[in-house]
Amino acid sequence: MQRFIGLLVISLMILNAQAQDFNALKKKIEANLPSPSGGLSEKEVAAGLKEALTKGVETGVARLSKPDGYFKDPQIKIPMPKEAREVESKLRSLGQGKKVDEAVESMNRAAEDAANAAKDLFVTAIKNMEISDAISILKGNDDAATNYLKKSTRTSLEKKFEPNIKASLEKVDATKYWNTVFGTYNKIPFVNDVNPDLEKYVTQKAIDGLFVQVAKQELEIRKNPQARVTDLLKKVFE
Repeated sequence: MQRFIGLLVISLMILNAQAQDFNALKKKIEANLPSPSGGLSEKEVAAGLKEALTKGVETGVARLSKPDGYFKDPQIKIPMPKEAREVESKLRSLGQGKKVDEAVESMNRAAEDAANAAKDLFVTAIKNMEISDAISILKGNDDAATNYLKKSTRTSLEKKFEPNIKASLEKVDATKYWNTVFGTYNKIPFVNDVNPDLEKYVTQKAIDGLFVQVAKQELEIRKNPQARVTDLLKKVFE
């Protein structure tokens, strides 16, 4: 019995030594494996990601600020608000569809006109990003950067964007078309007056569209090697 116990102790000691050797070998191998970002430092990875996001934002905003950037994109085109769908339906049934179309187009033109105002706020948020945030984004889902920007800029963007939207609404006569639509509807006998907040509505929808476009650009850089236009981007996303 004592001999058996002795053999058992010796066996356990051998197994433990082998396990320690294996762990040491594993660590040695892992230390010599290439990193997922081509051996770049965390600082370089963060710089590359910030560069990618900045280019993505600039490209996305540039597309939205062109004519039809919102209006001809079914994914982000700004429709009449939900509470005004009855207004739209009623006016179209009365042959006033042109007034509705003018109001819808003018809201989208205002969003296009104001889009550039968002770029500086996005870029500032990107520059202020911590290295740890950048690393997490790089390892995250395909929309991780977009979600980061939503969390860090949405409130500030709403405050900054609404005055620009207001000015753009006036510039493209959206306010006039809006007032015409709801003024016409509210004069119809036996209907309840409807008059949604134009500036707030267009601001929210315009910002929603901005993030949709930013997400498209993020996905493009992650998935399409040709979208990585600098050596650093190629190394970070290889």
